[in-house]
Amino acid sequence: MRIGVLGTGSMADALAAHWVRAEHEVTVGGRDADRARRLAERLGEGVRHGDLAEAAGAGEVVLAALPYGAGEEVARELRTVLDGKVLLDCSNPVGPPGFRLLTGDGPSAARRLARAAPGARVVKAFNLCHEDVWRMTPPVFDGRPLAVPVCGDDLAALALVHTLVRDIGCTPLPAGGLDRAGLLEATAALFIGLWVGEGADVRSIAPPLAYAAGVEG
Repeated sequence: MRIGVLGTGSMADALAAHWVRAEHEVTVGGRDADRARRLAERLGEGVRHGDLAEAAGAGEVVLAALPYGAGEEVARELRTVLDGKVLLDCSNPVGPPGFRLLTGDGPSAARRLARAAPGARVVKAFNLCHEDVWRMTPPVFDGRPLAVPVCGDDLAALALVHTLVRDIGCTPLPAGGLDRAGLLEATAALFIGLWVGEGADVRSIAPPLAYAAGVEG
């Protein structure tokens, strides 16, 4: 698979490293050409680099590993290049004060990308964990691979992203259409607040599946 990576930060590095190991063709792009070159060299031989437009043009799947707000701006700039491509959003619109959801009552970050690049097929995934989790090879806890919720409307796009989830050693978890991406983003805001603000283990707040809908009898 051909993958374009928009961004040169920690999430770009962590996710792309898995996909390079899975022998996908990866092109890294950033506004800073030197940072894009250094990341490509760190990821390994054969990884290409260029500016944002070159990375977007090179991928059938394009990872937007960009801060909230910057992703929408870049998607608008590259909207013609992104036509027909899978645009994978891993951003979290979470910030101060108190790890609040920055989108408020408006569209989700993923929906804003879709509006900025209407010809792209936007999928939301990989936003619920710190980049260090994605650096694990693979992310397995207590013998169980991490499940990754995935939201999107295009079945072919979802299939490609599910493959990329499996390439990381995780289990794709269908989480509905793009209209549910805002729920993933709100979940991230809640989790981050509990993890960082309260030092809580969020796994403790959900019962086992057998009890999720109540106990019969």
